[in-house]
Amino acid sequence: MSQLFDIQKFTEADLDILAAKPSDPHVHDSEELIVGIHGVLDHFIDFKSSVFQSPYISFITKGKLHLAKPAPKNGHLNLWLINFQSEFIPETTFQLYSWYHDYATLEFERGACFDRMDQLCAMMFEENQQQTPDFSVIRHLLSALFTMIEAQRRKIEPQQINLKTQNITFKNFLKILEENYLRPEGVEFYAEKLFMSSRNLNLICQNVLQQSVTEIIETRKLIEAKNLLTSTDKTISEIGYELGYNEKAYFTTVFKRKSGQTPTEFREEMKNIIS
Repeated sequence: MSQLFDIQKFTEADLDILAAKPSDPHVHDSEELIVGIHGVLDHFIDFKSSVFQSPYISFITKGKLHLAKPAPKNGHLNLWLINFQSEFIPETTFQLYSWYHDYATLEFERGACFDRMDQLCAMMFEENQQQTPDFSVIRHLLSALFTMIEAQRRKIEPQQINLKTQNITFKNFLKILEENYLRPEGVEFYAEKLFMSSRNLNLICQNVLQQSVTEIIETRKLIEAKNLLTSTDKTISEIGYELGYNEKAYFTTVFKRKSGQTPTEFREEMKNIIS
């Protein structure tokens, strides 16, 4: 996916389009949110399959293996499919990783709250259809949507989710990371903050995101780097220094290794896309 953001609406009239989508488990190079208004969702994720009734939301993190099969119920199908790059709302993305790493799909009650989520999706869709979409507007609407989803998730969580199965340590790590990712700190710093060994912290991160602590730290820095490259005129050296890299060459090497582009190439590509 080359765009920063995309949103599509599917109804029962689009079943042929949905049928043409991948039929085997696959991964995406972007974050994906499915907002199911009507219908059912047969979802294979985290190596297990479950069927969910609308209304539901499903958040699939970048790189997670899954297969989603929406289907009509009583002849009706209505869902929003939203894809976005992690740097589009960097302040929210890592929180989403912790909220949904065990429970990608949640069923909601039908009513005014879910209706407002539908309306937010419709507003994003309308703005995205403009000849020159205002991505700052879409960004605020998407953040508002996730805020509403999280508020509802907290209400149903005690009933639906066994809290003992949630990885509290991983959530705490992400919280500490969010407060310190601009600093040039490594695994030992975060392990010490969590009163555990670096080895155990790495094991937890591998179990949750299939990434080491170092990879997660670099990913968070990369998200912020892309955000700064897109939204500011700061030089590559200034951005690298702000993210804890003292040498421009090393920052460029890490950025290219993780994204496949140099910071300059990424900035130019984003300018072309946004303009």
